[in-house]
Order: sequence, then C-alpha cells, then structure tokens
Amino acid sequence: MTRLVEIPSEKVPGVGGRSLFRHDEKCVVLFNLDGTLYAIDDSCPHKGASLFSGKLDGRLLQCPAHGLRFDLATGCIPNLYGFGVATYPIEQRGEACFIDLSDSRPQEPSA
Repeated sequence: MTRLVEIPSEKVPGVGGRSLFRHDEKCVVLFNLDGTLYAIDDSCPHKGASLFSGKLDGRLLQCPAHGLRFDLATGCIPNLYGFGVATYPIEQRGEACFIDLSDSRPQEPSA
C-alpha cells in the first residue's frame, strides 16, 4: 500500500544539498544531486549511526561512524547484495514533492 506524504517545501533540499525529514516513526535523509531527489533511511544498519553527516562521493554516501558506503539510488553497498538501507521514491507534482513512506528495503543493484 502506498503511503504518500507531502514534503514541506523548506525540507526539499536545493541542488547539492541535503535535509533531514521526519514523519511519524520514519527519519529520512533527502538529497538533491544535480536536480535528482533521493531519500534513504537515516540509520545505518550496522550500528544505527545517523547517515545525515556522511561524506558524499557521487551517489555513494559513507557512514560517518564506520565507513560503510551506500548507493543513494538503491540503498545497497556496492558489490554486496541483500544488505543496505531502505530507499523511498520521491514524486514531484508541480511545485509539491511527495515521498512514498511505504515499507521499503534496499533494492538489488542492477548488473
């Protein structure tokens, strides 16, 4: 079941930016890379560290606590299947942005 939630305009990051978005029990980091919006869980699956302040290298986000790297598009660790952070699709409708907070899991990286 789809669970679309509108992202307040002040939480939508500008190009090159990031923001933290909380809704109910979810805490998600939003990224804007060259005009493409990405959303991933803020919590690293290793020990729960916040990913918000992680170093970004292209689409790869490095956990500031232990160095694991996650692809923003899939949530997966490069070359490792079945382990990563949940990602959430974002839809733009005119001036509004919506995030689908339905239960998610890391996607399998494409071959």
